[in-house]
Amino acid sequence: MARRLTALAALLALSAGSGMAQASTPPDYVGSAACARCHEAAAAAWSGSHHALAWTLPGPDTVVADFDGTSFTHDGMTARFRREGAHYHVEVTEKDGSKRDYRVHSVAGIEPLQQYLLETEPGRLQSFDVVWDTEQERWFHLYPDSDLPPGDGLHWTGPYKNWNARCAECHATGYEKNYDAGARRYASTQAEIGVGCEACHGPGSAHLDWVAGKEIDPALGAAGFSLDLARAGVEATIQQCAGCHSRREAHGDGNPLPGTPYHDAYTLATLRPGLYHPDGQILDEVYVYGSFLQSKMYANGVSCLDCHDAHSARLVADGNAVCVQCHSPAGNPLFPAAARGDYDSPRHHFHQPGSAGAQCSSCHMIERVYMGVDGRRDHSFRIPRPDLAAVTGGPDACTDCHQGQTPAWAAAAIAGWYADSPRRGPHYGEALARGRADPRAGRDGLVELAADTAQPGIVRATALWLIAQAADPDTATRMAPLLEDPDPLVRAAALQIQRAAAPHEGVPRVLPLLSDPYRSVRIEAAKQMIAAPIARMPASVAERIAAAMGEWQDAMSNRLDFPETHLVLGGMAAAMRNIPAAESAFREATVLDPQRTEAWAMLVRIAAATRGREAARAVLAEALAASPKNETLLRLAEEVEAAP
Repeated sequence: MARRLTALAALLALSAGSGMAQASTPPDYVGSAACARCHEAAAAAWSGSHHALAWTLPGPDTVVADFDGTSFTHDGMTARFRREGAHYHVEVTEKDGSKRDYRVHSVAGIEPLQQYLLETEPGRLQSFDVVWDTEQERWFHLYPDSDLPPGDGLHWTGPYKNWNARCAECHATGYEKNYDAGARRYASTQAEIGVGCEACHGPGSAHLDWVAGKEIDPALGAAGFSLDLARAGVEATIQQCAGCHSRREAHGDGNPLPGTPYHDAYTLATLRPGLYHPDGQILDEVYVYGSFLQSKMYANGVSCLDCHDAHSARLVADGNAVCVQCHSPAGNPLFPAAARGDYDSPRHHFHQPGSAGAQCSSCHMIERVYMGVDGRRDHSFRIPRPDLAAVTGGPDACTDCHQGQTPAWAAAAIAGWYADSPRRGPHYGEALARGRADPRAGRDGLVELAADTAQPGIVRATALWLIAQAADPDTATRMAPLLEDPDPLVRAAALQIQRAAAPHEGVPRVLPLLSDPYRSVRIEAAKQMIAAPIARMPASVAERIAAAMGEWQDAMSNRLDFPETHLVLGGMAAAMRNIPAAESAFREATVLDPQRTEAWAMLVRIAAATRGREAARAVLAEALAASPKNETLLRLAEEVEAAP
């Protein structure tokens, strides 16, 4: 353990962190009850919302499942649910025969499913995989087709189901994870469980001082909040919502202070395989923001709060009424770019009024089900393009409903309805699909897409990420102007291409972005400098490198409970020729997730290179004990035996 911590400390102490400067000491959290005393109507709307009920303590008013001696069996595991006085219990008999009784610690969500959090050791909360379907009133398993025995990284007790690391920050207010990497334990805290008033507005103590007529820090908003939503503007409001409603990598230890720019707090996942279809439609659970950034609504200044009530989180109107507040013959003066017309009519949708096909969301927001029963809609608000299916392989809204038909049938029907439509021109999904299939062959189309400022930033950033897979020095030169793009997503992605540049050209291009206004870009710039062949830099440049590198190290130090973090640390250490630190990091990855094949492979290779074949065989034996049928490990075993 001491050796592991020493090696990790060496990596994480490459330079001191330089977190976002704060103009003042943040106010203290006071709790939603303090807000409700004055803001009764807002509090009443919030109190029954999914935000308020995102995380609650167990009790008759919050637990909706049947804990009256019910049980559920799946793949050799049996869970029995019961009440003992005021407490709720789950007795779990695992498929290996081990048995343990847990008292339900807390409750996640309210509908259409509810999940229960169990404390497997002091401070460590795990999301149990057997959950309650609130509509059909039944227990079900979230992963019915998976074999997840105890010890598997994806077992409910494993790192990927850990509430402290993976979920709590978006279900709590004022959350701090507080993970001790040496002990592998949590001492997490929060100001309030559930998404309270201060999760969006910021800590409220200065606001209470302002109400009382006391002097407040002028660095805060006029009413004493870190984020004044009444004056924040559309982009700041969207970014506040996006902190939780996005697929991203967090840089901090918990909730950033409301008002923190998104790109200072997170790195957003782009439209990558496994997360999105090639045309940008949702595939995995990506939580709205990445989709919304692709939409014309976002481009024209529409905010989350134009469609969703801020406090209840419900739609501001029912059914198509939420759309026709802008898309109607009268239009909406707030959004003059919205096309006017009678869209809530069979002349537009060609379906029976009142039917599912006549709903705007059915055609323009395809729905996918996650967590077994939870339908989530794509927020790119796209026009159905079944004609693109042959190129992108993506889904379309038409055959989502008409499942016995083909995309070609749907494309023909749309062409018949809208014979002269200008909406069926080239689409960015075509270039992204070709780039996914072969980044080198598709590079010209990707380069054109990345440079097209009329396209959404997340699309251009995705094109740049694909270009980086097959970049050469000429491509790095062609894409260099995008290092100055207004969109931080584009700047960060453009940095990745500079790896292909000759060092004497790439390094000078990267250096200015070490001082970028946004942390996510500075961190990406630091990554590009990790292996730069630099013997000596002027002091001012060295300080900028150290500061950006420190921010990267700080971000990783906040994710030491993620196995994937240790893969990055191991790769960094290997690039720096620090073999003990690399071995320590890869070893930690396998401790946290015994099925992490990439880490085992690196450990085998390090052992073979530094201690010989017998040491490599010993590591392989450990790896195969965790994943006995893994083809990568079996091939590696053959390589070790065949080596001279």
